Amino acid sequence: MVEDLVPVEVIENKIYIIRGQKVMLDRDLAFLYGVKTFVLNQAVKRNINRFPPDFMFSLSREEIMSLSQIVISSEIPDRSIKFAKNVNVFTEHGILMLSSVLKSGRAVAVNIQIMRTFTKLRKMFIGYKELKEKIEQMEMKYDGQFREVFEVIKKVIETPVGEGKKLDIGFKK
Repeated sequence: MVEDLVPVEVIENKIYIIRGQKVMLDRDLAFLYGVKTFVLNQAVKRNINRFPPDFMFSLSREEIMSLSQIVISSEIPDRSIKFAKNVNVFTEHGILMLSSVLKSGRAVAVNIQIMRTFTKLRKMFIGYKELKEKIEQMEMKYDGQFREVFEVIKKVIETPVGEGKKLDIGFKK
């Protein structure tokens, strides 16, 4: 069963928001597919016409250093991201395209699970959007009576998971 191969939670923890897009790192994908990072990138280079900039892009040195602050590489030994010369990231479409260049059974099975995870995250986002709209409607209805409550709720909804600083929970007089 595909879910047994890679749990959804593992995949969710490897999705980052970079340049406003949900992406996965080449090294994380290689680890999930059971190949070395250079093998994955080599397959991509051989089929580079399948990976336009909206499917895959390379991180700048500043982005790599910024990402190194939040990426925990203990699961992947000897793969410290801050020393990497090049890091490619793949959008959802790029990950889907990877299944056409990495033809192992494991790569196909893992790709199925990754696509399911992206779908789950998209559904969650739609739920957040609907919740935000309902809160805005309530805010107009109740005027300024609960202004502080609505401001805190908006901050929680608008802050992407894993980004920004930790929000204070509670109310201050």
